[in-house]
Amino acid sequence: MSSYLILFLTAGIVFFSIHKIHKKILKKFENVRTYLLIMITVFLVACLIVFPNNTIDAALNGLITWSNVVLPSLLPFLIGAEILIGLGVVDFIGVLLSPVMYPLFGTSGEGSFVFAMSVTSGYPVGASLVSRLRQQNLISRVEAQRLISFCSTSGPLFIIGAVSVGMFKNPSIGALLASSHYLGAITVGLLFKNYGRTKAISSTNNKQINSNNNYIKKALSELINTRKKDGRSISKLMGDSIKSALEAMVMVGGFIMIYSVIIEILKITGIIKFFTYFLNILIPVNLDAKLIEGLISGLLEMTNGCKLLSEASNASIISQLCSVSFLIGWSGLSIHSQAISMLSNTDINPKLYILSKSLHAIFSSVYCFVLYKIFFKNKVVMSFLSENYNISENIVGNWFNSLKFSISLEFVILMTIIAISLFVGALYNLKSIISR
Repeated sequence: MSSYLILFLTAGIVFFSIHKIHKKILKKFENVRTYLLIMITVFLVACLIVFPNNTIDAALNGLITWSNVVLPSLLPFLIGAEILIGLGVVDFIGVLLSPVMYPLFGTSGEGSFVFAMSVTSGYPVGASLVSRLRQQNLISRVEAQRLISFCSTSGPLFIIGAVSVGMFKNPSIGALLASSHYLGAITVGLLFKNYGRTKAISSTNNKQINSNNNYIKKALSELINTRKKDGRSISKLMGDSIKSALEAMVMVGGFIMIYSVIIEILKITGIIKFFTYFLNILIPVNLDAKLIEGLISGLLEMTNGCKLLSEASNASIISQLCSVSFLIGWSGLSIHSQAISMLSNTDINPKLYILSKSLHAIFSSVYCFVLYKIFFKNKVVMSFLSENYNISENIVGNWFNSLKFSISLEFVILMTIIAISLFVGALYNLKSIISR
């Protein structure tokens, strides 16, 4: 017991010391970081020249993934969200759901719209919406920081279709991975509720939360005021929305191609295998090399890492699932680059975003372990599908079917959120009448 106490005290002293001198350290090693970045860039460019066939194939694969899967799946959500923000629908939902969202997550009702869109569409829609709301000053900096902590999630189509069915060939684990992932996000949101708690999220939101007036009438008034304030015609609004969404999608496609090439370079140069071997030496527990390789690759790019983890046949199923849950919660540096690029035009702290994703990864893996032991151990039977089930062929079909599916899903989610908002508003109106 005393040794643990000494360990904790030592760790506390080290953390306090680093906290005090970290600015000096960063200034001192600023040039070193610059030189290191230059060396890495030169190395990557040299690999492009030495291995042109491999890197071109990797870039092409990334481009195909973006054009066939990501573009038709995310574009309708981004365009629709931009239009809804301009029309004032998000403010309408925000007023009605403020009494629910603020006690839980310390955010206004707009957060419910962002969370729902993030859950249904996946990365990086949540970050894009939070960025847009902050740029238009619809939410405060504190509230934006709280929102981004739990509104950056993967979509069920990827978790259930691509990972559970497409990679593991086992549909029974889809519910386990999805529930652990979204429970992890909600837990992080509850933790970040206290971030900046001394600061008011905004005077408008405080009025919405503390008011006992007619919520539906207030929401309609907010919708009209936002629409008047925006002032753009419908055609102008649609044009701006399409332009903004396409710019975001081009940026996402660029990051997907870049990280596809980087991962291929790390593979062909043996760097990933080196780190796998190195970790096997450091860690006393005998871990499957494929499992470690999948985790290392997944830290950079989530999809590739999940695929490698599903192929770690020598590892136990629980270690595979917890590792996959960790990677989906973490989302990978590729997704982080996309999200941080979107947040760069705001005053949101990207370091706190990275911290929230780290916590999301840890909580998701813990939830996965607990839920597996309690509820899913007997249900998760490795009955592999006999056919090579492919998510793009069996669930969303071809490009146009994927686009159609995304538009339909967005419409259903929007109608559901509005219905819930009106129901909550009616309940609070009834409560206000009874209290009088």
